[in-house]
Amino acid sequence: MILLVRGDREYLRAPGEELQTDLGVLTVPDDVESGERLETHLGEEFVVREPRGPDLFDHFERTGAPMMPRDIGLVLGLTGVTADDTVLDAGTGTGVLAAYLGRIGAAVRTYEVDPDFVDVARENMQLAGVADTVDVRTGDVTDDLDALADGPGFDLLTLDTADAPAVIRRADELLVSGGFAVVYSPFVEGSRDAVEAARAAGLDDVTTQETIQREMQFGDRGSRPDTRGVGHTGYLTVARRR
Repeated sequence: MILLVRGDREYLRAPGEELQTDLGVLTVPDDVESGERLETHLGEEFVVREPRGPDLFDHFERTGAPMMPRDIGLVLGLTGVTADDTVLDAGTGTGVLAAYLGRIGAAVRTYEVDPDFVDVARENMQLAGVADTVDVRTGDVTDDLDALADGPGFDLLTLDTADAPAVIRRADELLVSGGFAVVYSPFVEGSRDAVEAARAAGLDDVTTQETIQREMQFGDRGSRPDTRGVGHTGYLTVARRR
């Protein structure tokens, strides 16, 4: 898939597909490359762009509120996840986090209890080009904990589910030495439960931080943070196995 971009317009298309807008019609060539400029039959120009993470976030089919790029950035930065890592993820949802991890090169096994959400997430993994490295499974991860604990261990746990504390309590069995566990919660009560579970499991470096970011506005009268929208998204709890 490629993006056809003109100003603030973006259209996702595959080679060979047609784009029809008020600016005209064009067919994407089979050998199209990023950076090319394509014209509609009316002579209007679109730039070809290869989708990257933020573009996929905008164009994924959504099944709810996905994790924001700023939250994902914290997960990547605080855990140092690499292409050699294996990840156990739960609460797939739209699959944004799983896709980012897969595009880094990590091998991801992700669980989602809603079968309809699973179908959408699998389609999104295809769109992101990570269907071979992100295994989207239907079910509750807590049902498989015994089998998962008997495996070789994961480098990273990423949990966006109400039962995250139940998984964290077994993090010592699920993680390799030095591996990280991350819990995302929209409410501080969920973070408190995750912290208590991490401490009970004997994990080290247990921290929780609020994820908040405000866009700046620069105008003739002066500069200040944007007063529209909500800067807060949730809380990230991070812990590490010895």
